[in-house]
Amino acid sequence: MTLARPIRLLLLGAPGSGKGTQTSRLLNQFPSIRAISSGDVLRTQIAAGTPVGKEASTYIKNGQLVPDSTMVGLITSQLSQKGWLNQSSTWLLDGFPRTVNQAKSLRGVLSKSKANLNLVVELDVDQRIILDRIEARWVHVPSGRVYNLDYNPPKVPFKDDVTGEPLSKREDDTAEVFQRRLDKYNQEIGPLKSFYADIGILSTVSGNTSDIIYPKLSKLILDKFGTTA
Repeated sequence: MTLARPIRLLLLGAPGSGKGTQTSRLLNQFPSIRAISSGDVLRTQIAAGTPVGKEASTYIKNGQLVPDSTMVGLITSQLSQKGWLNQSSTWLLDGFPRTVNQAKSLRGVLSKSKANLNLVVELDVDQRIILDRIEARWVHVPSGRVYNLDYNPPKVPFKDDVTGEPLSKREDDTAEVFQRRLDKYNQEIGPLKSFYADIGILSTVSGNTSDIIYPKLSKLILDKFGTTA
């Protein structure tokens, strides 16, 4: 399905709210949309042992957010390298920006290229449910495939379905660490939402499962951007 006009979308949501899952479903429905996940970018940098990755790892292990200056530079560099800083580009950002300072800095960069965000969607999920999910979440690090022992378990316990390799528990996937991340998110999200609401591009979709949220998200995008004949 092809949208009638370019969309530059930001998905907001607490850690564990399902931004990655919603992104995957959007890319399947709308092949013209390309994505940058701040989490994936960070994990790649950490795995490669780059200076940015080492710096980010220290913060993440302590349940803290990576500093604004680091994230702004990392994401804008990715947009530039991919050739997406233009008004005809169609893409989405997953998990960035997370603060008003990041949002203002990003807007400043995008404005120069006439590539500003034109839709921001908050995924509103009960945070008690998020904590339950995190305790049951395991990942296949090389591919990024995510499993949940409660509702999306691997075929063989603690083994990746495709490769058979062992699954891992991310260092930040514990209730204690995640609660700190949620607390930090809750402090930051109000001003960030206000920033995008004032611009006039903020919407919210609510639900506690991907299957509830996605139809609402898809309809919102179709209503706002339409499809080609």
